[in-house]
Parts: sequence; structure tokens; C-alpha cells
Amino acid sequence: MTNLYQQWRDIAEAERTQEAGEKFWNDYFEAETENYKKLLADHEKVYSGKISELAPMFNMDEPTFVGFIDGINTSLKTEIDLDTLESDSVVTLDIDFEKLYYNMHEAKASWLYELKEWDKVLSEAKRHEITKQYRASKVFIKENTVRRNDPCPCGSGKKYKNCCGKNA
Repeated sequence: MTNLYQQWRDIAEAERTQEAGEKFWNDYFEAETENYKKLLADHEKVYSGKISELAPMFNMDEPTFVGFIDGINTSLKTEIDLDTLESDSVVTLDIDFEKLYYNMHEAKASWLYELKEWDKVLSEAKRHEITKQYRASKVFIKENTVRRNDPCPCGSGKKYKNCCGKNA
């Protein structure tokens, strides 16, 4: 029998018409949003238990709940090995909320990082700081390169090609 993570992947990657695919993902994102609202509203609680116990608490079947874990996994204080998950596997959703907020930006999931439930978890200033860090991480800074006819960076006043770049 295939493990729950493979079952989720099979479901998620199944061939569908465009309309059926959009409906599948819209339904999933709606359920995912409700789960995040639940986690954020009670952010001091650490959910732990068997997949078979937690999935119904989050109104998902087991493979879909493992798909949800796949999405939140890199935001957990201890990541879960998804390939080993079975119904009786015990998992702990101990979330690093700052990392989760950052990762939601990374996933471009504005419907998640704009949830009003964040107000009780991270201050507006902290959310702004994390957003700024995320944006800064995506900025490419080109290093200044010295060209042959540029002044030499050593300060000699000569062209680079006649100074430090002579043997380069």
C-alpha cells in the first residue's frame, strides 16, 4: 500500500479538466485557509497526535491532511519525514510562526499572510519586518566589476589594464 504522502501526490497530480482542476485547488485552498485560521486563532496550542486523529480535527481526509502538512512542514520547528507517514503515525505541529509568515510570502499566498488572525500572533511591526526581509532576499545586487579601461581600484590613478589588471 502506498503511504499517505504518495496518495496525496497522486490526488494532487491527477489528470483533470481545467475546470475540475480549478475546483479541486479552490476547495483545497479554502480548507487550507480554515486550518490556518484555526492554528493562528489558538497559536499557543501545539497539535500532536496520530494522523487518523488530527485529520478529522482539521476537516480533512488523511491524504489531504498530509498535503497540508507538506505545505506547513518547512515552518515547523522540527520537520516531518512525509514519506513515512501512515494513519497511525504521530505528528507534532509545533509551528515557528515567524518562519510561517515568511514562507507564506515565499509561496505568494497573500490569502494566508493577510488573514486577520495574524494580528494576535505577530505584531504589525514584526509582520512588516518579515515582509521587508522577504523582499530584500529577492533583490539581486550586481557586483561592481572593474573593466580594462576603468581607473584601478588600488588608487594608483592608472588604468586597471596598466596596473593591477596587467597580468590578469
